[in-house]
Amino acid sequence: MTHRPLVGWLLLVLAPLMSCEQDPPLPQDYLEQREACAEHDPLRKVLWGDLHVHTSYSFDAISYGNRLDPHDAYRFARGEPVLLPPLDEQGRGTRQVMLDRPLDFVGVTDHGEFLGEVALCSSPGSLPYESQTCQDFRSDSENGAYDFGVLLASAEPQRFVDVCGADGLGCQDAARQRWEAMQAAAEAHYDRSSACQFTAFPAYEYTNTKDISNLHRNVVFATEMVPPMPLTHMEAPTPLALWEGLREACAEAGPGCDVLVLPHNSNLSNGQLFTPDYGVGTTLDEQRRIAELRAEMEPVVEVFQHKGDSECRNGFPGVPDDPHCDFEKLRSPSDPLCGDETGTGGMRLWGCSHRLDFVRNVLGEGLSEGERLGTNPYRLGFIGSTDTHNGTPGLVDSHDFPGHVGVVDDTDDRRLSEGTVTHDGVINNPGGLTAVWSEANDRPSIFGALRRREVFASSGPRIPLRFFGAWDLPADLCGRSERIAEADERGVPMGGVLRDGGSALGPTFFVEADWDPGVAGKPGTLLQQIQVVKVWLDDAGQVREQVLSVAGDPDNGADVDKASCEPMGSGHERLCSVWTDPDPTSTRPALYYARVLENPSCRWSTRQCLHFPSDAMPPRCTDGSVPRTVQQRVWSSPIWVEPSLD
Repeated sequence: MTHRPLVGWLLLVLAPLMSCEQDPPLPQDYLEQREACAEHDPLRKVLWGDLHVHTSYSFDAISYGNRLDPHDAYRFARGEPVLLPPLDEQGRGTRQVMLDRPLDFVGVTDHGEFLGEVALCSSPGSLPYESQTCQDFRSDSENGAYDFGVLLASAEPQRFVDVCGADGLGCQDAARQRWEAMQAAAEAHYDRSSACQFTAFPAYEYTNTKDISNLHRNVVFATEMVPPMPLTHMEAPTPLALWEGLREACAEAGPGCDVLVLPHNSNLSNGQLFTPDYGVGTTLDEQRRIAELRAEMEPVVEVFQHKGDSECRNGFPGVPDDPHCDFEKLRSPSDPLCGDETGTGGMRLWGCSHRLDFVRNVLGEGLSEGERLGTNPYRLGFIGSTDTHNGTPGLVDSHDFPGHVGVVDDTDDRRLSEGTVTHDGVINNPGGLTAVWSEANDRPSIFGALRRREVFASSGPRIPLRFFGAWDLPADLCGRSERIAEADERGVPMGGVLRDGGSALGPTFFVEADWDPGVAGKPGTLLQQIQVVKVWLDDAGQVREQVLSVAGDPDNGADVDKASCEPMGSGHERLCSVWTDPDPTSTRPALYYARVLENPSCRWSTRQCLHFPSDAMPPRCTDGSVPRTVQQRVWSSPIWVEPSLD
């Protein structure tokens, strides 16, 4: 089902092509039907959103007591209150939550898998409502999230015959109706007026959990032109089948269909999410085709969310330690390493940790594969999201975090616990946000920013971050009023590719960040420093990395009073730098990204531990299993510096 709202003027809105390597615009015969946005900034403005959100349409979320639907999730994102579990006798939530600051855009990404089964098992009067599977799914004594989810660990998952029938058609029909309802919700909340206050994207999650490892991806469509059904792990048992299937399905959906695939939680994948698996016996040309398809479909990666940080990890052989890689890790540093082989069980923190579980290593792998194949399959920008299962996009409040998993973490005690068979309690966090630099708050502009990777990830704070690379930026650019326009004209923004211009000097980067002052009663935290992370291939073809502080003071002595969570020490409201790499690599490819760190602040769990008397705190408050303080942060998408094609 597709929707073509009859509001506003016919307007072709194409995303500007800001990177050196241009991305194709939407087809010329697609016209987005809307009024032109009254506010349109050619230098782009920052917009905040969440592209990983689950409601009661997801098999696990409804099992945790969530009764909010996609409409509720979009209303919440726009600033309206909602009610969370536990439920009262009438089946209504009993805990009210509301965003301090509404979001600009959202994609609700309910699991494509089991959409039909969930609808049938939760609809009294449906033919399979009294089936044993449906009764077990609804039972408080069973774990519907586990019973359904465990099927997705199979390489070829099967449906429940007593729910779907032997041919599966009953569930397919119900799933189609749910998919149409998800599209209708996105359309209803997409502001097509000139105010352009909110953008909603049709989206879903592809939930491949082969070997109990995370191969999950969120699938986001550019327009209301979408395939008639989500392509799921049931129909596409491998990522390659997903990419090829989506390309075909979009072509069949008609002009205007465009799609992005957003991988997430590589930290739980045992190396399987990003292993460059081209199949057995493929030729170099076939490997190149697959790499090109992957790069086309997956231009960005979710580097941070509710289930931890996927940027980097210490302890891998040959990789220098980075103290800030210890941030929000789910797995113990003593866990075994996979070596060259992938592992299993990562969704439950089992098995081994693989170097390709962490995006910084994946980026390095991309440089190597790019030289071998002539195309880089891992040219990835960075986004963050919540992965909320409460239907509460953008709820990243560390001051009073209410949980993301229904009745699993609906109290302080449960949030501060070891967790359950499906979720991990105190080691989880409130999640992150996606930020885009967009000309306007509409689908074409935001989707274009994602496609060209002019996006960045936040662990929660709304810190505006700019990052440009060029060969000739003036040293005093930070003090100039037209600095963004000048950097934009002379270079490429985050996500871009800077070709070697033959300069005797290394590439120069402009980076600027402003603190998030917070809201009334919940003040923000001053900035400590800006770092630039460099990854490159040395003359021997080995991947190297280096972290350099380019603004602020890493030794400013800032801290936080753990008994009151009051900040101590100095910091910065704004940081800016023009930095030239003193040791460039002109003959081999390299990449650079910016990481902005706040001063230390209390972790969400520390704040909630303080709700208890000192002699009655839950064990996890005092056993050292999680740090008491954190340094929240934002990460820019990389800028790639590559030898000239001449």
